[in-house]
Amino acid sequence: MKDRILKILKETGKSLTVFELEEKLGTSNLEELLLVLKEMEDETTIYHTNKDKYMLFEDSHLEKGILHSNKKGFGFVDVDRLEEDIYIDKDHINGALHGDLVIVEITSKKNIGRLEGRILRVLKHESNTYVGEINFKNEVGLVKLDDDKVNLEIMVQKENSMNAVDGHKVVVEMIKRMNNHQAEGKVIKILGHKNDPGIDILSIVEKYHINSSFPEEVLEEVKTLPMEVFEKDLKGRKDLRDEMIFTIDGDDTKDIDDAISMKKLKNGNYVLGVHIADVSYYVKEGSPLDKEAMERGTSVYLVDRVIPMLPHELSNGICSLNPNVDRLAISCVMEYDQEGKMVTYDIFESVIKSRIQMTYKKVNQILEKKEVPEGYEDYKDTLELMEEFAQILRKRKIKRGYLDFDVDEAKILVDENGKPTDVVLRERGLGENLIEDFMIAANECVAEHIFHMNLPFLYRVHDYPKQEKIESFLHFVSSLGYQLTGNIKDNKPTTVQRILTTLKDKKEFPILSSLLLRSMQKAIYQKENIGHYGLASPCYTHFTSPIRRYPDTTVHRLLRTYLFEHDMSPQTLHHWEEKLVYIGDTSSACERASIECERDVEDMKMAEYMEDHIGDEYIGMISSVMSFGMFVQLDNMIEGLVPLRLMDDYFIFDEEKLTLIGEHSKIRYQIGEKVKIKVVAASKEAKTIDFEVIEKVD
Repeated sequence: MKDRILKILKETGKSLTVFELEEKLGTSNLEELLLVLKEMEDETTIYHTNKDKYMLFEDSHLEKGILHSNKKGFGFVDVDRLEEDIYIDKDHINGALHGDLVIVEITSKKNIGRLEGRILRVLKHESNTYVGEINFKNEVGLVKLDDDKVNLEIMVQKENSMNAVDGHKVVVEMIKRMNNHQAEGKVIKILGHKNDPGIDILSIVEKYHINSSFPEEVLEEVKTLPMEVFEKDLKGRKDLRDEMIFTIDGDDTKDIDDAISMKKLKNGNYVLGVHIADVSYYVKEGSPLDKEAMERGTSVYLVDRVIPMLPHELSNGICSLNPNVDRLAISCVMEYDQEGKMVTYDIFESVIKSRIQMTYKKVNQILEKKEVPEGYEDYKDTLELMEEFAQILRKRKIKRGYLDFDVDEAKILVDENGKPTDVVLRERGLGENLIEDFMIAANECVAEHIFHMNLPFLYRVHDYPKQEKIESFLHFVSSLGYQLTGNIKDNKPTTVQRILTTLKDKKEFPILSSLLLRSMQKAIYQKENIGHYGLASPCYTHFTSPIRRYPDTTVHRLLRTYLFEHDMSPQTLHHWEEKLVYIGDTSSACERASIECERDVEDMKMAEYMEDHIGDEYIGMISSVMSFGMFVQLDNMIEGLVPLRLMDDYFIFDEEKLTLIGEHSKIRYQIGEKVKIKVVAASKEAKTIDFEVIEKVD
């Protein structure tokens, strides 16, 4: 009935009363119709007007989006189909909290063109549990929430406190909303005292609802799994144990998903083997282990710990491609000509035995410094052949429009108590690039194979950026005095690549590259293939990391179903058609939560590190300019705010050119300029760092 109602409203193009809908539907069951209409109203597919008529929600004056609150009380609603967010004054929040899905009515446009609105209804609360510090007053616990964007104080009666004491970090569940700013709750978990080592990171993990321990039924299932490969496991597998196969990872990597091999044929062609841990052989669909992995979606890599998608017995054990032991894999072996064009390929089940667990650091010694570390002598020629071929692959990728934003990442070093001791740049050399190129090749090969079979599949997609965002970026670049030549009227990958190449030698490139990256859409998982913009790839998936990403585990499961078991029955295809929608949505959501959690932890640890450097002076680059001050990024990626209140003059904000201009001194500050700063304040709790400008640096 819902589809028929939508069709009627679409065809008529106007709002209808319930009686008009009843007549057009040809039904006499008014009670059932009203129930369906109420469901559709709750789903926001239709809108019930004040005149008691029904219309398509998309045709109404309302919008649906996510509220992003500010600690000052106001917020913005992010609506997918709108270019700009809708500003919500604190008086029009209507009890909604940060992260809630809301219905908003646009009330006006301010004179600077900003949309304003008011929240009419909360469709879905982002969460019902929160993390905070509890302190007691007159036998009532007051929980100060860690997330200052959630403008809420939660009171806990003593009997609902699980005997928490002052200073405990707790997870509290909201029982009853008392008003817009107060609620009653109960403690459901005590994380530990706020000063205990590791509790700071655990609090952030809980904030994002990331499971830090495995349920009992999962641990029980793990006990039943084999921890070594047996003869019966080899049935139908190609035996590659005698081939030179090895892994390359970070120094402290314990969950090894991928191994590689390479040889050159007499005709000059290259044969690249990418061998991926066969996780789906052990993690059966629908098992407690599988359900938990699906719910987690991804492993989360934090400063001093990893929260794995799979228990350590699998992630570091039987599934990990550890050296000198038999391991089950799915191999993608590809032959390329000397121009990097694929000639033929094969995807099959295999058993491998990795010869050595290499590290990027030692591989880079060979490829960049021509030094051969002890134990790597037998692999030098193969590594150099791999690098030769990786350069061919990369050249071909760049030719088609592959985007290399070349954005630096910070690495935070901590002691045994989790206290940061240094913040440095994460190294990236030829070894890292080589593995990236090989993994992309395998991901594309697998995706294209299933795509051409026209079967349900899970793709990693990255949509085109909005034309307006690219134009806005170009307008900003021109305000810095840079004129980009050539055809830049479209938003093809080659166009953005040309922009990056033109800006590469500019002093502001690190900042401009990050700004351009922010103009891009987010990559997601879905069953419809629309290509991957950033890689300039027409068909892409994630196949190479099934230990740490659930979409990859799903892709392995689909390969086994279609290619190895040859099951393409209507029932199987229907099952995956439906299930892949859910897997795509949940995996994308888990990935976002993981990224935000990692970013929050890094912000906190950087602020904690700078607490010990108050008064120190550094050189940094202005990374963004706001009406309330400017952010300065140091060489190690630590970023701090220079508030207007700490600046000597009264500064006027030029919104179009993103510039601050001193009213009396006429000093100008804009993105990309270097300045000498002093650290004047830092707060681990608030995750903030404040700088003061000493002088400009030429």
